[in-house]
Amino acid sequence: MSPGSFKKPLLALNRFIGHQSAKNHMTKPKIGNIAALDSEREEKKLKKAQEQRVKQDEKDEERRSFQQRRKEEEERALSTDPPEIAARYGTKTSDVLVETDSVQRLAANPENAGKQITFIARIHHIRSLSSKLAFIVFREQIETIQGVIAYKEGHISENFVRWAERLTTESHVHVKGTLQRPPEEVKGCSIHDLEVLVDSMHLVVPVKENLPVDVFSIDHVQMDEETHQLESLASTRVRVANRLAYLRTPTAQSIFRINSGICSIFRSVLEGHGFIEIHTPKLMPAATESGAEVFKVNYFGRTAFLAQSPQLSKQLSISADFGRVFEIGPVFRAEDSNTHRHLTEYTGLDLEMAINSDYHEAVTIIDDMMKSIFKGIYTRFRREVEIIKTRFPHEDLVWLDKTPIFTFKEAIALLNESGWTDDHGKPASELEDLSTRAEIHLGEVIKKKYNTDYYIIDKFPAAVRPFYTHPDEEDPRFTNSFDIFLRGQEITTGGQRIHKPDVLEERMKKAGIEPLGMQEYLQGFEFGVLPHAGCGIGLERIIFLMLNLGDIRNASLFPRDPKSLPEQKAETIRLPHPEADTIRYAYDFEHGRPNLEMPTVEKLIANYGDATNTSWLDDRYHVWRHEPTGAAIGYAEENGYALVMGNPLCDARQYNIVIRDFLKYMRKQKDLRPLWLLVSSEIEEILGSKLGWRTLSCVAEERVTIADAKKVAKKERQAEDAGVIIKEQPIDEPVPEELRKRIDKRIEDWKAGRTGKQVHITEVRPWVDMEHRRYLWAETKEGEIAAFCVLHKLSPQNGYQIKFALDFPDSPNGTIEALISASIQMLAKAGIQHVTFGAGALPEMVTGGNLDGIRAKILSKTYRTVAQQLKLVQKSEFREKFGTKNDLVYICYPFMGLGVSGTRTLIKFFEDEM
Repeated sequence: MSPGSFKKPLLALNRFIGHQSAKNHMTKPKIGNIAALDSEREEKKLKKAQEQRVKQDEKDEERRSFQQRRKEEEERALSTDPPEIAARYGTKTSDVLVETDSVQRLAANPENAGKQITFIARIHHIRSLSSKLAFIVFREQIETIQGVIAYKEGHISENFVRWAERLTTESHVHVKGTLQRPPEEVKGCSIHDLEVLVDSMHLVVPVKENLPVDVFSIDHVQMDEETHQLESLASTRVRVANRLAYLRTPTAQSIFRINSGICSIFRSVLEGHGFIEIHTPKLMPAATESGAEVFKVNYFGRTAFLAQSPQLSKQLSISADFGRVFEIGPVFRAEDSNTHRHLTEYTGLDLEMAINSDYHEAVTIIDDMMKSIFKGIYTRFRREVEIIKTRFPHEDLVWLDKTPIFTFKEAIALLNESGWTDDHGKPASELEDLSTRAEIHLGEVIKKKYNTDYYIIDKFPAAVRPFYTHPDEEDPRFTNSFDIFLRGQEITTGGQRIHKPDVLEERMKKAGIEPLGMQEYLQGFEFGVLPHAGCGIGLERIIFLMLNLGDIRNASLFPRDPKSLPEQKAETIRLPHPEADTIRYAYDFEHGRPNLEMPTVEKLIANYGDATNTSWLDDRYHVWRHEPTGAAIGYAEENGYALVMGNPLCDARQYNIVIRDFLKYMRKQKDLRPLWLLVSSEIEEILGSKLGWRTLSCVAEERVTIADAKKVAKKERQAEDAGVIIKEQPIDEPVPEELRKRIDKRIEDWKAGRTGKQVHITEVRPWVDMEHRRYLWAETKEGEIAAFCVLHKLSPQNGYQIKFALDFPDSPNGTIEALISASIQMLAKAGIQHVTFGAGALPEMVTGGNLDGIRAKILSKTYRTVAQQLKLVQKSEFREKFGTKNDLVYICYPFMGLGVSGTRTLIKFFEDEM
């Protein structure tokens, strides 16, 4: 393109930006009031951040020092004891463990006193009485047993006792000893009438530091002096936040053994009744219960829903003549409810069966199954139930041989006869659902009158049932549906389903569900299906109510509620290079730490960088360093301008002071006119709002959220059909010299094939900062390198940059797309969430701060001309194939700071004859 092509747009740009001619381009620009970047409030924030970082570093250092001291103490103790005693204790971390006994099996029988025992267990609690005596509570799943380590001349040394009492709880130890009867009952352990006299003990799986909340404390209860009731020292919130610690407790171990037992009994009873187990999809084309309580997911650009129940799939299985089916699987409900009885994901025990004459055939089987569960748990898991009662006191369930079944009308009558009214003083209605408070009160009434915790309510109102529930033949206001209750709360909902397609479609429309989205479901009924009924049971709710756990979260392995899965705050993200932390560096600098080394630019990019910062590694960039923080800013000198590229490399809380000092340096030391390019909205806000600079955007960082990356299946198939193979350089191995030479040769071929003006901010230098780069390439079936991709590690928030993606001459069709797709997939496997192609031109200019009116319009028109003539958006159009999203980056310049000379300087800088 000829230089004359820019003449008219540049002259127009010159007039409206504020210069009379190109000759006065060296007029001093008004950088703005740099003092505006001084903020006492920001300074305080930085001080606080520095102090917090230092405290954390000191804790980390103290932990490392503590661990080293422990190691040295152990080595000293072992060296001073005779070999025969030293062999009895210490650390042995070999992965080969000897065969051991079960504490649960041997200690269950007091008659085993005097027997030798060898076992591996966790250290649950340590109690030191003297230098010659220590008690250690060992834990093996649900059982705890007291161990005694007592000084014995020539056998157990004081060093042994001291070593044992300093071990970290939750460590695994290998113990040899003798079971013996204690002088008095050991009340603090689940095994009361036996203890272990330790003969030898070795640390086999060390825990380097104590858990934030230890297992002993999280499971501890104490008697309230006023209520005389046991109360847990740890709240439900603490148990959820420290889940791993809680799951190790004997209480939790017992709960989840019962969880497993319920599933086992559910399965065996139904198989005895001729049911088969199925596994239904959890991605559904439409909401099945209520659109307000459904999770939407992106399904390859289309909307799908997480299944609120397996209901539709169960019914289709009946249409497929499976006869009787059941499933144990996850259920998702998007209810924004944070009560003690709601989860957003729970385990459903579901069943469905064809019926001959009446849906009560299903009720009978479900009732038998429920009572089999109760009997089985109290028979097979009595030990676990009793352990749970020590933490969650309750009475065993009471149920009758013949389960009482009340119609909804009868239940409402019982409730109203007891004098119950709602919050507004009104009695319960026969046509409205029961509130939780009403359910609990009704349970108390039935328990008192019928002496049962377990009962069924039948014939629920149609208004409170899903669209597929079969209406009652005699009174269509009600349905052939039921709920099963335990301790006054619902655990099961079931009933007969509509099996006639015309009736079902009519009910769907009334419920606001579009039949077009449910064609597969409706087809199952159009093809003919027998009358059928079934139910859905909440596994966690059975456990929660049966064992009186107080909160349903205690019955879920890893509970999910509306507060689960919180976003990770930027401050909590660990830096890849803690030694290049500019917050910590600033503190050390301020306090005069000797021999303080400034962090390297390469490490700063991996800690804080975005794609533009990687260009600083080219020779044409100068990197200014901020001595008080260790921060860096990259710029290129061109025609009296400082072309500053990208954000400063530092913690975002330091932006103000770093920018302030850099601009002072530019003004006093370099006498350069700053043009700040490709910065984030945070920097644009500082320069525009605080310094009054003009800002605009004609470029965007083209990012891909890896989870949403688009496939280029057609191009990948073309490359595969051509015999193209994608190869990846192992991250822990240097790039072979022979491979580098082959790739360098192909890069030269690529450069030779380039024509016209090239607009870019970096040179093709693949072997720079190889520590932070990943390499992939494509080879043809003849072994020729056809394409090459370099990935550069950025900050944790930004992931990686596709630094170079070069399609070499004569490469088969689809090669570069297949290579980029493979690169994104490789990052996904590594757990990376974001990748960027770097900056790409926008088709239109976006004005930012302090730039409006006629100037903005002319500037926008000028940019459009330049973008079209240079075809700047071609790269962006290619990148869109992979699902890029534009994240605007800004060009910022001070008043009177751009002009024709600045525009020419920018164009000259970005053009390169390659």
